[in-house]
Amino acid sequence: MADAPEDIRERAVARAAARTAKDFALADRLRDEITHAGWTVADVAGGFTLEPLAPPDPAGPDALRRKAGDVVSVLDQEPTADVSVQWVVEGWPEDVVRGIAAFRANQGDRVVQYVVADVTGTAPETYGEDVEVVGLEEGTGWAAARNAGLKRARGRLLFVVDGSVEPVGDVFGPLEAVLSDPGVGVAGPFGIVTADLREFDEAPSPGDCDAVEGYFMALRREMLATAGFFDEKFKWYRTADIEYSFRVKDTGARAVVVPVPITKHEHRMWFAATPQDRARLSKRNYYRFLDRWRDRWDLCVDPHPPKPHDHGLDHHH
Repeated sequence: MADAPEDIRERAVARAAARTAKDFALADRLRDEITHAGWTVADVAGGFTLEPLAPPDPAGPDALRRKAGDVVSVLDQEPTADVSVQWVVEGWPEDVVRGIAAFRANQGDRVVQYVVADVTGTAPETYGEDVEVVGLEEGTGWAAARNAGLKRARGRLLFVVDGSVEPVGDVFGPLEAVLSDPGVGVAGPFGIVTADLREFDEAPSPGDCDAVEGYFMALRREMLATAGFFDEKFKWYRTADIEYSFRVKDTGARAVVVPVPITKHEHRMWFAATPQDRARLSKRNYYRFLDRWRDRWDLCVDPHPPKPHDHGLDHHH
């Protein structure tokens, strides 16, 4: 725990007492006061931790909306939660509120940390008690926001999820089980396969796949040290999940489809974009993927490299 000022520690102690007394309104208010003072409080077994959000900024009410690169990482500290579940909010915060409630309803007796990287300026209290909100400046790209949230992860396992998914049962147990295998690097309910790195199709069955889709990706915390973070050139979300899955597979680990009870709602970012923007941004991100992985057939489950004269670049993911 960082050396927090005495008044911040007193508020954190008072907040813990309010939670014990089930006075969640008071606990929320104290948490917001701590946040606005530049600190984050996280509940752990036997107490709480306090960490600085960022250096003080006198810019006014938007001071807590900081650059993604200024977010303080806790990844050098020992994990204090079983799982960290993390979202990026670029709009439609109500979808994430729905997701948080659904994960909470199915977490059982696990210690779960909830983290929201928000680029919309939504009030932190919108997301509820015990959610760590990482407020980011307007214009922060998808991958940079995702990485900022991941730097705050305190769970042994990380669930990287989209606001469009809603658990309707135990999603924790099956993913914990598959990630207990050290040979599995990333897992999730939605996977894709490719034979030629040009066309991508839905994985036909559970088991090994070429990439886990970003609707719901699960990995061990230490994978961030091995495979790195998401490529921050991906300002838009599309294909960033494929690129990261290939980073994981390049470490020698596998990508695996694991069925879990989940409902997938409309993906708002996709349907909010015009057809022209979808095509333009998707193509740009696909070529970013190709820049690094175009010849890595060895990472595919069932590779069939195109013949030398085949220069087609169809991309349907």
